[in-house]
Amino acid sequence: MIPLWYGFVAFALAAYVVLDGFDLGAGALHLWIARTDRERREVLGAIGPMWDGNEVWLLAAGGTLFVAFPTALAVAFSGFYLAMFLVVWALILRGTAIELRSHVASPLWRAFWDFVFCAASAALALLFGVALGNVLRGVPLGGDGWFTLALFTSFSPREPVGLLDAYTVLVGVVAVVALMHHGALFLAWKTSGAVNERARLAASRLLPALAVLLVASLVATALTVDLTPSLGGGALVLVSVVALGGTAPLRQRGRELAAFLASALFLAAALAAMASTLYPTLLRSTDHAHDLTAQAAAAGAYSLTVAAPWYAVALVLVGAYFANLLRLHRGKVTAARDGEGY
Repeated sequence: MIPLWYGFVAFALAAYVVLDGFDLGAGALHLWIARTDRERREVLGAIGPMWDGNEVWLLAAGGTLFVAFPTALAVAFSGFYLAMFLVVWALILRGTAIELRSHVASPLWRAFWDFVFCAASAALALLFGVALGNVLRGVPLGGDGWFTLALFTSFSPREPVGLLDAYTVLVGVVAVVALMHHGALFLAWKTSGAVNERARLAASRLLPALAVLLVASLVATALTVDLTPSLGGGALVLVSVVALGGTAPLRQRGRELAAFLASALFLAAALAAMASTLYPTLLRSTDHAHDLTAQAAAAGAYSLTVAAPWYAVALVLVGAYFANLLRLHRGKVTAARDGEGY
C-alpha cells in the first residue's frame, strides 16, 4: 500500500500545481495583461469560479500526508515553520485581495488590492518553487529525525544550508515563470479582445525564458543534487519537454485550450518525473545518511488499507465536481458589471 499512497501524495501535489498554478500565474501577470478596471475584472472573472476550489488540492496533499505519512508531515512542518507562515500569509492576502477589491468604488482602493493580488500570487509561486528546491537539494535532517532551517546562510547550496540559496532561488524563479506561462495560456483560452491578445503575447515571450531557465536549473541540479533519474523518470521528462514545446504551435494555430492542456501536461509530467526519481524518499537529508523514506514515515498497514478505498471515492467525487464546474463556466468570460462581482 505504501507505493499507492506515495502516488496519492504526488497526484494531489501535481493537481494543485496544475490547477491552482494557472490562477497563480494569471494573478502574477494580470497587472501587465489587464490595463483597465474592466480588463482586470475579466481576468478575475476567468479565475473567480475556480481559485478557491483549486486551493483545496493543497489541503488534500496535506491531508494525504497526515493519513499516510504522519511522521513526514510533522518533520516537514516543524522544519519549514517560517516558510509555512509565509505561505499562509500570501494565501490570506491573495484571497483578501480578490474579495475586497470591489467593495469600495475607488480607483486607489482597487489599484492597491490589484497590486496585493499580483504580489501575493507571484510570492506563492516563488515560495512553492523554493520549497521544491529544498526537497531536491535536501535539508539538514539529524539522527533524531528533525531539522531547522535559517532563512539563508552563505547563499551556497552546501552545508550549512538555509531555506534560500542560489539553487533553491533558481528553482523558485523557474516555478514563477512556468506558472506565469501556464496562466497566460489559461487567460488566452478564457478571454477575448485585448486581454486575449496580451495573454498570447505574454505566453510567446515567457516560453523562451522558461526554456533557458529550465536548462539552467537542470545543469544546476546535476551539479548540486546527487540524484540518479529512474527509467520512468527519464521517460516522463521527455513527455514534459515535448508537451512544453507543443504549446507554441498550438497557440499559434489558435488552439488555445489544447495549448493550455499541453502546459498542464508539462507541469504534471515534470512533477511525476521528480516523484519517480525521489521514490521512496519523502524528505532528503543533505548528508544522505538520514533520508526520511516512505516506509519509515508510513502509518500502520491496517490504516492505509482501510483508508485507500475512501480516498479513491473522494477522488471520483472531486473529479466530478471539477468537471461540472468547467461545464458550467465553459466558453469565454466577460467582465462583471460594477457591484455584481470582482
